[in-house]
Amino acid sequence: MKDKTSRIKKGRGIDKYSFDFTLAVEPRVALGDVYEPLGKEFPALFVLTPDVPGSTRAVRFQKAFPERFLNTGVSEMNTIGMAAGLSKEGFIPMVVGFAMFVGCKPWEQIRNSVAYPGHNVKIVATHGGINVGPDGVTAQAIEDIALMRAMPNMTVLAPTDGNQILPVLRASLKVKGPVYIRLERAGIPLLTDPKADFKIGDSLTMREGDDATVIAIGGRVAAALQAAERLAKEGISVRVISMVSIKPLDAKTVIQAARETRAIVVAEDHNCFGGLGSAVAEVLAHHRLGPLEQVALADTFAESGETEELNQKYRLTSEHIAEAVRRGLARSAVLEENK
Repeated sequence: MKDKTSRIKKGRGIDKYSFDFTLAVEPRVALGDVYEPLGKEFPALFVLTPDVPGSTRAVRFQKAFPERFLNTGVSEMNTIGMAAGLSKEGFIPMVVGFAMFVGCKPWEQIRNSVAYPGHNVKIVATHGGINVGPDGVTAQAIEDIALMRAMPNMTVLAPTDGNQILPVLRASLKVKGPVYIRLERAGIPLLTDPKADFKIGDSLTMREGDDATVIAIGGRVAAALQAAERLAKEGISVRVISMVSIKPLDAKTVIQAARETRAIVVAEDHNCFGGLGSAVAEVLAHHRLGPLEQVALADTFAESGETEELNQKYRLTSEHIAEAVRRGLARSAVLEENK
């Protein structure tokens, strides 16, 4: 990756941050760049991959630290068991593979062999969501966040972009216990400062706004920023938050946004049930705050196709986020009138 700089330009008001959307980088490419530095920083790090060292760029770790790498073949459930065993021997095992096959497929093994005993295993799940495109439905993990959120002892993280992968992985390796890190397949603009630290439980406010708030993860953060630009031309001020820590959720920031703006929109490449939208809804319900709109898969499987075509068909684009903001503000106005 030639340039990891986010190219943030200082401005004023809601235009405090102006982003260059031309620097789109696949998260797995950025992941490839962090294997060696992490291997040097954490001598106990041991990487396992179920026969996808090329697609996940884990081959970069293999070349640098062959004695701490294992290609386990197409045996995802066994891979989780091996990682659990390695953790008991003092290693920090990191299982790297497609979200569908290291998050969804071996769920029972993750639950019983990792989460229940609280073993120090990290799962880096690439290819999350429908943005895997032509790979088709069987490779589109749209349930993984729900599955991991429901599991006791599991931490769930989603880096904003390629720049944030190193600080997020570093934070996960510094804590004891199981962590699930969700990455996507399609390129994401570089929006964050690669030198900024990350703490589990934190979110990242990408843009300030007073009228509505969009809370997003992964590639939908960039789409939310584009939606905010579109709405600014209509005189609508939109705050954009990247919810990097899905579990534990940054509830304080969600509550603050709900109290300071008139509508909350959640945007994610995931099913509408059980994911980030559900996590935010739980916080809003507990504190009697709202309203909430969702931009997510409408409880449906997608299909094979190019990423942008799928995003358009399943209503995940910046245009659809902008529509959701308008709906949320309209609902808010009705609620105010009926008070």
